[in-house]
Amino acid sequence: MNIHEYQAKELLRGFGVAVLEGHVAWTPDEAAAAAAKLPGPVYVVKSQIHAGGRGAGRFADDPNGKGGVRLARSAEEVAAAAEAMIGHTLITKQTGAAGRRVNRVYVEAGCDIARELYLSLLIDRATSRVTIMASTEGGMEIEEVAEHHPEKILRVAVDPATGISGFHSRRLAFSLGLTGKQVGVFGRFVEGLYKAFISLDCAIVEINPLVVTGAGEIVALDAKVSFDDNALFRHPELEKLLDEAEEDPKELEAAKHSLNYVALDGTIGCMVNGAGLAMATMDIIKLYGAAPANFLDVGGGATKERVTAAFKIILSDPNVEGILVNIFGGIMRCDVIAEGVVAAARELSLNVPLVVRLEGTNVELGKKILAQSGLQIIAADNLADAAEKVVKAVKENA
Repeated sequence: MNIHEYQAKELLRGFGVAVLEGHVAWTPDEAAAAAAKLPGPVYVVKSQIHAGGRGAGRFADDPNGKGGVRLARSAEEVAAAAEAMIGHTLITKQTGAAGRRVNRVYVEAGCDIARELYLSLLIDRATSRVTIMASTEGGMEIEEVAEHHPEKILRVAVDPATGISGFHSRRLAFSLGLTGKQVGVFGRFVEGLYKAFISLDCAIVEINPLVVTGAGEIVALDAKVSFDDNALFRHPELEKLLDEAEEDPKELEAAKHSLNYVALDGTIGCMVNGAGLAMATMDIIKLYGAAPANFLDVGGGATKERVTAAFKIILSDPNVEGILVNIFGGIMRCDVIAEGVVAAARELSLNVPLVVRLEGTNVELGKKILAQSGLQIIAADNLADAAEKVVKAVKENA
């Protein structure tokens, strides 16, 4: 689960991480009032969306104008910047061409920036440890740094048995060129980030840029925090931070039915039981010349109602031109899937090709239910056969 920058900074502040003073605003008037609470004379107005590259982005109705992060030198300029952002669609490298609508801005105090660094914490799956990444190339996309200057990315893994220690931060501080009192300040900063990461069950905490001010202070100028969805049951207070306007409506609906759904940009809707089988299904669709419209795992204990809900979610995507159902019945029974498929097809007046491959528990009963439904359902014998048939059917139906 992702949250906005201002929410991330408020959480990190509670762990002793240094952030600048700022206030969220939903209207230009609120933005001006927020500026009045700050020392000035320089303010920064930041669009709040779940995407990076806001400063370099452009608004859809003003492609040649300023980006989603703007400097202002008075409350009037803050209000004008907020008016130019709120209610408008911001397009960045991470949003895609559709962009994201800006519903709020964050008005923050200006900062005397001497240096820009990069700092993040994430799980390294290779070592199964929290890994701290740092770079002198702050303010840049870390992917670009990794591609062009990988030697400038520093990595320090933290043993979960011992946790964070002073030598971790000192090693990073010296590599980043920090000196004197900055080393100790940086150490406390990293310790606070690590405590936040562990305590909040984070998936990633990214500070880009991490700035050294003219006075030698170390401050998080930006903050991105993402949480492990599987641990949210331990943090009901964090679930309240979810901004549903930033989420795909189909993914929100899927969560209500305990479905694992991720929207993609292809044309073949997929309904599969098991994450591994779902990945294989998407791969083979690509192999046969098409692209999946989604990842959808109905799980091992799906009911007829859940299968029907899954079909509705798939068909709510206007890009879907065909559906492939691929079920291997272990805990999941093929007859339950078949009943759900038939119920959904009838209720939704299905008008795109539907290919179904069933195997496993009660497979013969499942195939019988499909065959006797009177619906135009294309049966498949195996995964390759299913992928080939759905791609062919879509092309013929075009």
